[in-house]
Amino acid sequence: MAALLEIRNLRKSFGGVAATDDVNLEVAMGEIHAIIGPNGAGKTTLISQLSGGQKPDRGSIRFRGANITRRPAYTRARLGIARSFQITSLVMDMSVLDNVALAVQASDGHSFRFLKPARSITHLRDAARDMLLQVGLGDRADQPTAALSHGEHRLMEIAIALATGAELLLLDEPMAGLGPEESTQMVAFLKLLRGKKTILLIEHDMDAVFALADRISVLVYGKIIATGTPDEIRGNVEVRHAYLGEE
Repeated sequence: MAALLEIRNLRKSFGGVAATDDVNLEVAMGEIHAIIGPNGAGKTTLISQLSGGQKPDRGSIRFRGANITRRPAYTRARLGIARSFQITSLVMDMSVLDNVALAVQASDGHSFRFLKPARSITHLRDAARDMLLQVGLGDRADQPTAALSHGEHRLMEIAIALATGAELLLLDEPMAGLGPEESTQMVAFLKLLRGKKTILLIEHDMDAVFALADRISVLVYGKIIATGTPDEIRGNVEVRHAYLGEE
């Protein structure tokens, strides 16, 4: 399978501490690739460099063969990379539909500085409703965003990422703060995206990781110590000692 994302010798240090330490990684087209590791391993720093939020000290990032290492975040979004955050960044006093319609509007080439066009252009709203239907929130479209649960907010973020037309989704702990039922709903939805979108997933919920991932990379103190299938990672002695424990 061809690599959509290629990371070579990526390094980012803060005060002499390497958050990412010569990271090498390939994410194949259409796969769900999970990054796991203990707190402070450098996972969010890695995602931030991939999305353009932080510039690496050295190394390279290639997307669809093009070097995007020094490109700003907004150009990466236009190329087809979308990121969801650990903490939701939704506009709470807008409707669910309006939040998603703004994302459709941005990807459609319209100005997205004003809400009125997104509310008045029928195809933008139709596309937004379609995205909400895909994530199971079709019946919540006209509700205020603040009225939705935390789990529904996470699904909204996925809808917004899909609305941009992104090819690569960078998902930063989508299960964070979800209850068992909401986690089950999120896992079921992400499974539907396998093969349709490429997903780089950071997640602490190991049940979700092993249910979803085609491959898993383990990041410890800024270094990837192993990459493999879920079964290979489960059976890796070094990984068990460093992170998974003996369960």
